[in-house]
This record gives sequence, structure tokens and C-alpha cells, in this order.
Amino acid sequence: MAAALRRVCGGVTGRVSLRSCSQQRAASTGRTFLLNRWPLPLLLVSSGGYLGYHKYKWREQPEGAPPVLATPTQVALYRSFPTRLLSRAWGRLNGVELPTWLRKPVYSLYIWTFGVNMQEAAVEDLIHYRNLGEFFRRRLKPAVRPLCANSCLISPADGKILHFGQVKNSEVEQVKGVTYSLENFLGPQKGRENDSSSSFRDRLLSSPDNDLFHVVVYLAPGDYHCFHSPTNWRVELRRHFPGSLLSVNPGVARLVKELFCLNERVALTGQWQHGFFSLTAVGATNVGSIRVYFDQELQTNIPRYSKGSFHDRSYVAADNLLSKVGGKGGVASGEGDGVVLQKGAAVGEFNLGSTIVLLFEAPKDFSFNLQAGQRIRVGEGLGSL
Repeated sequence: MAAALRRVCGGVTGRVSLRSCSQQRAASTGRTFLLNRWPLPLLLVSSGGYLGYHKYKWREQPEGAPPVLATPTQVALYRSFPTRLLSRAWGRLNGVELPTWLRKPVYSLYIWTFGVNMQEAAVEDLIHYRNLGEFFRRRLKPAVRPLCANSCLISPADGKILHFGQVKNSEVEQVKGVTYSLENFLGPQKGRENDSSSSFRDRLLSSPDNDLFHVVVYLAPGDYHCFHSPTNWRVELRRHFPGSLLSVNPGVARLVKELFCLNERVALTGQWQHGFFSLTAVGATNVGSIRVYFDQELQTNIPRYSKGSFHDRSYVAADNLLSKVGGKGGVASGEGDGVVLQKGAAVGEFNLGSTIVLLFEAPKDFSFNLQAGQRIRVGEGLGSL
């Protein structure tokens, strides 16, 4: 009897122990499952809360106070995100042909989200656009962007004016109070380094009676994504800077100093009637593709290009053999006397929105007809003499 009782009790104890072990394993497995599943959502939520807190702190700054910038550690962390890889993946997704039945609902959602005016599009029928890329790069009706005849300089793109004015101390404002280095942005200029006593800004000028000016136009996702020539000028050099693809949203531009120097960009430099002129297309997240119509060799956001380098192509026959700068500058031969662009001519396109920066030499009495933050469209006047 005692032995039977021990067997029963042992069996019960064993079953209880087994059940306890099973429960412990389940609990452990559950914890492991949660640990495996939760880090990414927790990271996203905590990062979002952190960024939101800093944006709140920025908004609480009194008028006239110095801007609150992201620390170098915060910028390095942001740059460590695989934005280039994500942008390449987004570019491939944009090229996937959508079924005919799906095109209208997908594009209609985008139109509603970003306020796209399809009445200006050359093709209003949404079924015509085979993929998202074609829709983003849609063309406009010829008459909807008339060119301002009274201004020597017109807007190269649809968008918002972030900043404009004179370039002082070789520093350019990307938004109010946040600057970047002109030399870092444009890179070394051939034939302009001889006078080391003058500033980089002064070496760009052809006459002491002139000054250097700049305009920054931000293109939102819903804007027309092609950019045009802002004046009659001659492009002598294309310089491609591989780099990061950080967001150029004005909220981010207020936090990250030298943002435009960190991002991938394509700078076209040359001459107009008053001297030096440049148009730079700055890439951003999901905008790895920058296309220049007259330069089929240009390829942006591809793995073989490393950050911190730049790659030149001259369009002037006399400059066929450009020297490498700092051991990292790529070189390509040019032809002719440069690429002549007429005012309003289509120059290139983005895949989604980004930023155009104009830097140009003009007489000191040049005046802008702009306000910071205003909306502007291709062909509208920027300023006059």
C-alpha cells in the first residue's frame, strides 16, 4: 500500500514537474519571442518620440535665439541608416508596372495625400501611367508654366523658397540660421585657387562690382519633379558628389548643419551674362535618381561610388584633361564649348521631390522679388536688376 501510494504520488509529482517545466519553457519561449519581435517597434517608437521631443524643443525656442542643432553623434547615427539602399529599393519599386485596375486607386491616394494638381498634367488619365516612376515624372501642359519676360532669372522648379540672399563669408544658409560651407558644397574650382589670400567666394567672382547670390527651392513629393534652366547660360562642368541621402525636409534642414554638403548632389557650373553661375540638384531619401537630360553618362546612387569623392565631366574642349583633386576626383572628357541652355529649357528630373540650389554672380544692385517660405512655380521671376 505504501509503495503504491509512493508510485501515485511520484507520478503526480512528475506530472506536476513536467507541467511546470512546460509552463516555464512556454514562458521562456514567449519572452524570447517578444524579445525577437519588439526591438524594431521599440526602436521606431523611441526614435520617433526622441525626434518629436527635439522638434518640440526647437519650436519652443524664443525668437532670435540660436538654432538647436543635432549633435555630431546624432548626425552620425542618422547617416548610419541605409538610406542609399532603401532609395535604390524604392527606385526599383517605382519601376514595377502596376495592373491597369490598380493604377487609379494608387495614384488617386497619392494625389489626395500630397495635393497633386492633375489638371496641369499633359496626360490626365491615370491609367496611362504604367508605374509610380512615370507618374512622379509626369510632364505638364505647355501653357501652364509661362516664362516671366521681365526677370533675368526665373524659378527652375516648382516648390517652396527656403532661403535666398547674398553669400557672405563663404557660408550659405540652407534655412534661417543654419549654414553650410560654399567650398564644401561646390568643391575645388579649377583655375580659381591661385590667390590664396582671397576667400573662396571672392575667387568665384569675375568682377569686384559683382556679388554672389543664392536661392534654395525645396520640391515636395507632390510637386512637378522636372527642373528647368533659370536663365540663358553655358554649362561648362558637371560635378557629381556621391553621398548620403538624408531627408531635405525643412524640419530636418533646421537640425542638420551642412546637410546639403552631406547629401548626394549634381552640380552644373558655368557662365551667364554676369559671370559665374551654378545649378545644383540635391538628392534626398528616396531620391537616389537625379537625371540630367544632356548627360547620359551620369549615374547617381549606385554602389560603386563612395562617399567623400566627386566625379567631374567637362563639356569644354580645352578642359578635356582635368586633374584629379585630392586623389578622389573622377575625370571624364568633354566636347565643344559647353552646353548652351536657353531660359526655361528642361534640364533634368528627380525621382520624387528634393532641392535645387542656385549660386550665381550678379551686379550688387540685383534684388530678389521673393519671400522666404513662399510657393513658386517654374517660370516665375526670382529677381531683377
